[in-house]
Amino acid sequence: MEIFYERNRYGMRARVIAFYLPQYHPIPENDKWWGKGFTEWTNVAKAKPLFPGHFQPKIPADLGFYDLRIPEVRIAQAELARKAGIEGFCYYHYWFSSDKQLLQRPFEEVLHSGEPDFPFCLCWANHDWYNKTWSDGGIVVEQKLLIKQEYNHNDYVAHFHHLLPAFRDKRYITCDGKPIFVIWHYEDIPNVREFISLWQDLAVNNGLKGIYFVANCFAMDVKQLTISSVLRKEVPPSPDYNRILDLGFDAINLKGARRAEFLVQSRLKYLMRFINRKVFRKETLSICHQKDINKYLFNEDDRKEFVFPTLFPNWDHSPRSGKRARIYVDSTPEHFGEQIDIALSLIQNKEDEHKILFLQSWNEWGEGNYVEPDIRYGHGYLDVLAEKLIDHTL
Repeated sequence: MEIFYERNRYGMRARVIAFYLPQYHPIPENDKWWGKGFTEWTNVAKAKPLFPGHFQPKIPADLGFYDLRIPEVRIAQAELARKAGIEGFCYYHYWFSSDKQLLQRPFEEVLHSGEPDFPFCLCWANHDWYNKTWSDGGIVVEQKLLIKQEYNHNDYVAHFHHLLPAFRDKRYITCDGKPIFVIWHYEDIPNVREFISLWQDLAVNNGLKGIYFVANCFAMDVKQLTISSVLRKEVPPSPDYNRILDLGFDAINLKGARRAEFLVQSRLKYLMRFINRKVFRKETLSICHQKDINKYLFNEDDRKEFVFPTLFPNWDHSPRSGKRARIYVDSTPEHFGEQIDIALSLIQNKEDEHKILFLQSWNEWGEGNYVEPDIRYGHGYLDVLAEKLIDHTL
């Protein structure tokens, strides 16, 4: 195992870090908001096909409908990921304030038990939680705030010290010698520059080289679209990378899925969905083919040293959103392999330390966005990862 671990860190064609959802165990808050015993599996199991050829429900194979409170499950996940050439997991981290965190148990048990012996880092999923009530026509009729994300200096300090044991853990994934910390909604943080500067000072004062901050960023901001730009198929400008780096970020995790969806859909089809969303505040079904998404998922920006592209093996949000979902059809391990080849070609000239690809995701079953074994393709997605990532000449 130790020999394979060294190859996993240094003998791969890319450093693949997989986002990891911890919502596979019941918590009191979800019991209260969604019903006793609610987990991500609740939505997954009740999903139904929405059109001919739509494959639902998606059923897990090897690990079954697992409970992340069970250590053996977490160990089995790590072994599957290790064999596929994945460097580590990026756990979603739901810190709302020093008084409130959610879904923290799986990661805290990994941290304190030392098992599994598999690399990890964290992504701060810093967003409010809402309960939205939708009409049959796909219109939001009620939006109830469940829990609010708080931001203040004292909480920033408490947050850092809470995570310091994780940053010091030998398993924590680093870049340029610093622990990687991804922020999902960086623009929601008031005075984000001051927040980053504070954490950098705290890191150095506590014996670290610093924190390697990564900003989650969408390659196309749908809020910048207009009816005119949709009709012209005009993609809004790329994110202002220099502005983001000037805030103190070291790198950007770029996600090209929304841009790809815009480019592959016909003008009329996208325009109708756009008008429904903008004018009537109504969400409607969006269907794309995975092979078409692959053509536009990446662009030349992904060659930049500080840009870490994102792999999307599949996408089907219908277990959560029903007829309001975005769905990629014909998602197969073969198409995923083609996508990996494109990504590898874009990062091949970067320094080895920066050849990072984020995988969206390890286990987002409610978004149809996972590589864990299922009853349809078995280990197909994991096998193609291993085929593309592992350098068998070493």
